[in-house]
Amino acid sequence: MGKDTLKLTRKIQLLVDLPTKEERKEALDKLYQWRNRSFKAANLIISHLYVQEMIQEFFYLTEGIKYKLADEKKDEAGILNRSRINATYRVVSDRYKGEIPTNILGNINHNLMGTFQKHKVEYWKGERSLMNFRRDMAFPFDMEGMKGLCYDEEKKAFCFRLFSIPLKTYLGRDYSDKRKLLEGVVAGETKLCTSQIQIKKDKTFLLATFEIEKEKHLLKPNVIAEASLSLEYPIIVKTGKTKLNIGSREEFLYRRLAIQAARKRAQEGVTYARSGKGRKRKTKAVQRFHELEKNYVTNRLHLYSRQLINFCVKHQAGTLILINQEDKIGIAKEEEFVLRNWSYYELIAKITYKAEKAGIELITD
Repeated sequence: MGKDTLKLTRKIQLLVDLPTKEERKEALDKLYQWRNRSFKAANLIISHLYVQEMIQEFFYLTEGIKYKLADEKKDEAGILNRSRINATYRVVSDRYKGEIPTNILGNINHNLMGTFQKHKVEYWKGERSLMNFRRDMAFPFDMEGMKGLCYDEEKKAFCFRLFSIPLKTYLGRDYSDKRKLLEGVVAGETKLCTSQIQIKKDKTFLLATFEIEKEKHLLKPNVIAEASLSLEYPIIVKTGKTKLNIGSREEFLYRRLAIQAARKRAQEGVTYARSGKGRKRKTKAVQRFHELEKNYVTNRLHLYSRQLINFCVKHQAGTLILINQEDKIGIAKEEEFVLRNWSYYELIAKITYKAEKAGIELITD
């Protein structure tokens, strides 16, 4: 029996909630410092974990030497003076003490320990390279670092303190469920789990992770819906004698190709653009078409996957089977045009998420 809840992440823009420009700049500088220390700490932790795991190969220890990655006080063969997870935490906390909240360091350490343990066999076999973290990485924090989340009627925003920094949300024209989820957290109906702060293009975002209950529908596990993904019709689904074609080639593919053609014309026109003020101004139209294509595809795939799940719920189908997908993946990989324009994996991801949320079992054939 699966869990009755699932976790989903929403990207919410944040603004520093301070009155003067100097105070806002000081707060932003602190966030940038935390991001920098997080990046350094993450690379240090993953390096130490790898060295600990590979110490026998590195030092070519003789057979008579026994070691174990454990606290020497708890195991006589242990080579550490504390537990393994505490050893890596102490490395970064001693180095960056006072420069970043220890809550952030603790969450980075905990996350990396779990990820490393998951992939350590592949590291040992040489099938996977060690993770490398970028300077613009998002840094995690748990709810101990987030205080006083509430909705301020005067500011028309959700406000809270991230450690010592007052922040407020900027939802803009919110057509998603962000506002509803935040209202649920304030009311105590929705749980906010360990989340992240991301700074990108001089904007600050909260990557909020919510734990919500799955939708409750009257579904019958023995009622099976079969869906097929193709280029002619993005999704063809049937259950019993009922069949539905979702989307069409003309609607999805031709519109996408039209946007690509417009972007290509814009690229060709860059050569003749007025000089001065750099590359960014010249390629502004190209970037606009790139974002237009990305947003169009995302919107269509959300719509198609939602119509598929609504079809299953309407006919009480508790099981959804995606048929003959392995063959289609092979065809797509052989034909560059299909692979470029099908967006198969993104559509599968959206179907998987919505099926889990609705309590539908998804099987890929």
